[in-house]
Amino acid sequence: MSLLSERQRDELHKSMLEYMHANGFNAAYDALKSDTSTEYTPDPKARFAGLLEKKWTSVIRLQKKIMDLENRNSALQEELSLSPAKRAASQTDWVPRAPAAHVLTGHRSPITAVAFHPQYSIIASSSEDATVKIWDWESGELERTLKGHTKAVQDVDFDHKGHLLVTCSSDLFIKIWDSENEWKNVKTFPGHEHSVSSVRFMPGDQFIVSASRDRTIRVFDVASTHLVRTIVGHSDWVRKVVPSDDGRLLASCSSDHTARIWDTQAGESKMELRGHEHVVEVVTFAPIAAYSAIRELAGLPNTDRSTRPGSFVASGSRDKTIKLWDTQSGQMLRNFPGHNNWIRALVFHPCGKFLLSASDDKTIRVWELATARCVKTIEAHGHFVSTLAWGRQPSSGGGKEAKPNGVDGDIKAAEPEKLINVVASGSVDQTIKIWLP
Repeated sequence: MSLLSERQRDELHKSMLEYMHANGFNAAYDALKSDTSTEYTPDPKARFAGLLEKKWTSVIRLQKKIMDLENRNSALQEELSLSPAKRAASQTDWVPRAPAAHVLTGHRSPITAVAFHPQYSIIASSSEDATVKIWDWESGELERTLKGHTKAVQDVDFDHKGHLLVTCSSDLFIKIWDSENEWKNVKTFPGHEHSVSSVRFMPGDQFIVSASRDRTIRVFDVASTHLVRTIVGHSDWVRKVVPSDDGRLLASCSSDHTARIWDTQAGESKMELRGHEHVVEVVTFAPIAAYSAIRELAGLPNTDRSTRPGSFVASGSRDKTIKLWDTQSGQMLRNFPGHNNWIRALVFHPCGKFLLSASDDKTIRVWELATARCVKTIEAHGHFVSTLAWGRQPSSGGGKEAKPNGVDGDIKAAEPEKLINVVASGSVDQTIKIWLP
């Protein structure tokens, strides 16, 4: 019994006859016409002209698509069969790839900074629109908007438990918001005399450190809001300040074209890093996990200090380069050229093998530390990429646990074997993008 209808059989016979006639297979043409009793007059303009070839190539394309889908299905089945621990291990070397999982829209001016909550699938973003927004990055939904600053909010950071969020602004103030109490503004820190460009919780969360256009770095006591220390040394706007993992060192960068390493307790400059030819926009300490790759890159021997927090920093500048430094000697270990515009943000990969950078050339680039090669370029945004953050976050499938007060919905518990990597970028295009495995 034929699988074809009467009409389909007729079309098949006529397309075969047209194919045989067009290719000069006259004997076969006559035999098929006789055997099928098909009435057909060859016509190169008829709809049967080339129909057989078109159908054949369509079959080939569909077969390839089926094979690709079968391979993809096999890969997904294999991934699903992995235990959570093995799946987490397979993400060790993961780097962002297009397209973004979510595009968060709502800010009305350029994005200045983003920060991941350390326990929940929450991200905070700051903007020149004078607001901070709290998002659920897993769903891509806006949870709430924090209003209190009167000018551009320049930076955001969570404490290590995620109970408090600190922000700083061009309105000269630093504010702390309580995520456990409806995200209320519970503390305000005056003290700076010009726009506050950077703020971070110090390890232990007892202090915060800030940097300002007033050329100073300041350390405040969180509980009392008192100014503990003012650090002076830069000759121009201090763009960024970050503490080392143990809090003993601070790294800062400035419009004076330098980065500096400071002794936190003494407030004294330990090293001045000179080499950039323009404003240094960003500086960040390398994690201990990156030391092995950095030593390989620079040809450095293994020493005791190779496990000391704060041994190496990376800096990014408006001179379009990234530089890697030894904080003990002040030596520049490597230059990373490649971006076509200002460098705005730098984050080290948790595994220690890569450094990620964001730039005004609208891209995110992934650098292999051991070789200083750019191994991936992502066309990330439609305008300058102003900020970048790396999160180590709970994946779907964990137990349910309440979010901080004022944030709707359930959230997964951060079980270690179910943590996944996630990256967020922010742009002058007023969007935040979430990049997931």
